[in-house]
Amino acid sequence: MTDRPRIALVHATRVAIDPIEEAAKRLWPEAETMTLLDEGLSMDRQKHKELAPNLRDRIITLTKYAESAGAQGILFTCSAFGTAIEDAACGSLIPVMKPNEAMFDAAFAQGDRVAMITTFEPATAGMEQEFREAVRARRSTASITSYFCEGALAAKRDGDDAKHDHLIAECASRIAGADVIMLGQFSMSGAADLVRTATDIPVLTSPDAAIHEMRNRVEGNQEDAAAC
Repeated sequence: MTDRPRIALVHATRVAIDPIEEAAKRLWPEAETMTLLDEGLSMDRQKHKELAPNLRDRIITLTKYAESAGAQGILFTCSAFGTAIEDAACGSLIPVMKPNEAMFDAAFAQGDRVAMITTFEPATAGMEQEFREAVRARRSTASITSYFCEGALAAKRDGDDAKHDHLIAECASRIAGADVIMLGQFSMSGAADLVRTATDIPVLTSPDAAIHEMRNRVEGNQEDAAAC
C-alpha cells in the first residue's frame, strides 16, 4: 500500500475523539484519520431502550458517507449501536468495526471471568450480547459481569477528568474474582493508569485493541462483508 490509508473514526460523543486519535497516532502513524461526529446519536439512543430503526439507518448513512470520502476502514467508537454497525459492515466492502470487538478477543486471552465497567448505561446490554456472541463464535467458556459507574460520564462531559477517573478506579477497586477488567467506553481509556493502581486485575481499554485490529484488517485487505 503506497498511499497513506484513510481511516474514518465515527463518534456519537466528542469525549471519545481524543482517546482514539491518540491511539491511532501512537500505534499507526502511517494512517490518516478523519473524524465524523454526530452527537445526536447518543442523545437519541438514551431515549429508547431498544435501538430505533432510524438510528440504524443513520449508522448506515454515516458508513456510506465515510466510504464516499475515501475511507479504507471505518471504526465506530460508541458501544450502543452494535447491531446497526453489524448491518453496516455487511453492506460494505471495507472493514467496518464495532468499538469493542478487538478488546473482547484480548479479554479471552486473559481468562474466563471477565468484568466490564461502563459509563454509558444504554450501551451495557448490547455489549453484553456482543460478548456472548463472541463467546459462542470462539467456543469459549468465558462469562461477563458488568458494573455501571454512575456519574463518571457526566463528569467527563463537564471537563472534570479527575473525578471521572477517580470514580472508575473506585468502581474497579470493588471488583473481585475477575481475570480481567474491560473499560467499556473509548472515553474511559484515560482512566486506565489510575484504575491499574486501584486493582491487581489486568485492565484492557478499547482504543489500543481497536487500532491494532483495524490495521491488521486494512493491511490484510480483509472484507467484513465476506462474513455476512
